Order: sequence, then structure tokens, then C-alpha cells
Amino acid sequence: MPFRSGFVSIIGRPNAGKSTLLNKLVGEKIAIVTAKPQTTRNRIQGFVNLPAQTGRPAGQIIFVDTPGVHKPESALNRKMMREVHDALEGRDLILLMVDATQPFGRGDEFTLQLVKRAGGRVFLLLNKVDLVEKPKLLPMIEQYSRLHAFEEIIPISARTGQGLDVLLDKVARALPEGPRYFPADQVTDQPERFLAAEIVREKVLMLTKQEVPYAATVGIDLYEEKDTLTHIAATIYVERPGQKGIIIGKGGEMLKRIGTAARHELERRCGVKVFLELFVKVREGWREQRGFVEELDWRSRS
Repeated sequence: MPFRSGFVSIIGRPNAGKSTLLNKLVGEKIAIVTAKPQTTRNRIQGFVNLPAQTGRPAGQIIFVDTPGVHKPESALNRKMMREVHDALEGRDLILLMVDATQPFGRGDEFTLQLVKRAGGRVFLLLNKVDLVEKPKLLPMIEQYSRLHAFEEIIPISARTGQGLDVLLDKVARALPEGPRYFPADQVTDQPERFLAAEIVREKVLMLTKQEVPYAATVGIDLYEEKDTLTHIAATIYVERPGQKGIIIGKGGEMLKRIGTAARHELERRCGVKVFLELFVKVREGWREQRGFVEELDWRSRS
């Protein structure tokens, strides 16, 4: 059978589990994951290479994780929604992902209409079914099947891996004949320095509360790799002096916790010792500064 390949965009509301799904499918953490909504701010591509099996061709699936669909109220939010719209262009298949533990609401309707306007083939993924009582699943599938002519409705659990073999099989069969776009041993096109910034930002999201996580972003000032040591210098930007104080913490304790957690994960990823320097700067209203927001996207520099 001929080789199949294509681009598959994962669309859904915040906290639907899109990044968890991408990491599980790829088999490696390439997208940060927290319990806070709007953790993902950029499109993130992950590559899955499938060998041929009985009745299924070999192929390469380029999954595209996207920010959660939301109402944009700042330059940052508008940039995030542009990432969603860009992911809906030039793709071979859309995976619309919903949280099966939550009732269908206005946000789900808005997201569904977005997908409908994009047109094309759509699979519906009912995520978190490991937390749903089985008798409730069939009525849920029937409810969603009345909303749109989905090509497939697939119950999954991105956390446990339930249903993902079925998902990969159906996606592979749905893709067109095509080339291998990326080397078989590559899992993402993101540069290591961008992943480093995301890991630091993840720790900020996980360890701070209230408005601080959403008012923070991370830029990499230095990323220097040597045989036995990787030197990384990063700046955490916030919007107000009070937020800077929270991130630094009493006696620098919070910044130390953020740095230690990030360094440990970076060392596991790099396989060498990491010397991580963190700085905190106030950049008032950065979320409304389109130029600065664009600079944070590694694609703008490539």
C-alpha cells in the first residue's frame, strides 16, 4: 500500500486535553501541560510515524496542537486565536476534542461553528471517558451525532491512552497518499530553546496563583550547548511590580523553586547538566504589545 501522510489539527476549548493527547501520541513531552486554561499559546507540531499493518498503510501523521478556543481580549489572545485559525487552514483532517465530563455549552457551540466554517473532514474526540459512567456514553455520542455529520466519533482518554490505538488507525486510513515530511526520528519541529522557555513558563504556571500565570511569559537570552553542560539564561516577563515580587518570593524562595523544577526537567530532557539562570523583569502591558507578542513565537525568527 502507498505511504500516507498529512496534517491533523487538534481543536477544542481550553482544558479539553489537547496537549496531553499530543504528548501521549508522540510518546514524549513536547507541549507543556497544566490544570490552568490557556496554557498553550502557540501551534505545536508533533510527528507520529506508523509502520504498515494488516489493512493499514505505513504513514506519517503531523499532529498540530493549538491554543484553546476562547474570546480574544488582548493582543496575546488575538495571536492565540490566529494560531487556531492558521491550524484550520491547509490541514487534511480536524480532530475536534471535547471534555466528556462537561455538558455541551456555549463555548462548545462556538468551537463547533468555527470547525463547521472551516469545512472538510472532522473526527470528534470525546476525551476523559475514563471519568464517565459507561451508560452515559451512548446518549452522549447520539447527542453529538445530531450536531454535525462527524466522519468518526471516538471515545478516548488522553491521560490513560484508552482509545488511542483506534484513533491512530482511523487517522492513518483517512490521510491521503503523500511523502514523509520529517525524518523518522524527529518528533517535533520546535527548537530546543523554545521548549526550554515553555518548561520555565510551565513551572511559573504550576507554582504561582491568581493573575500571575497569565501575566507571565518567558524569553530565552542564551542557550549554549557543550558536551557536559548546557547553559541557559531566561527572563520571566510580568506586567506589574507586584507580580515580579510574587515570582521572586520572600528571599528569592519562589524563583528558586521555579528554577529548580525547570532545571531538573531540562536535565532529564538534555541528558546533561544544565546551568539555568533566571531573571525577572517588568514589561508593563506586554500582552497588548503585538510586536513583543510576535517576537515570543520562534517561527517569527526562523
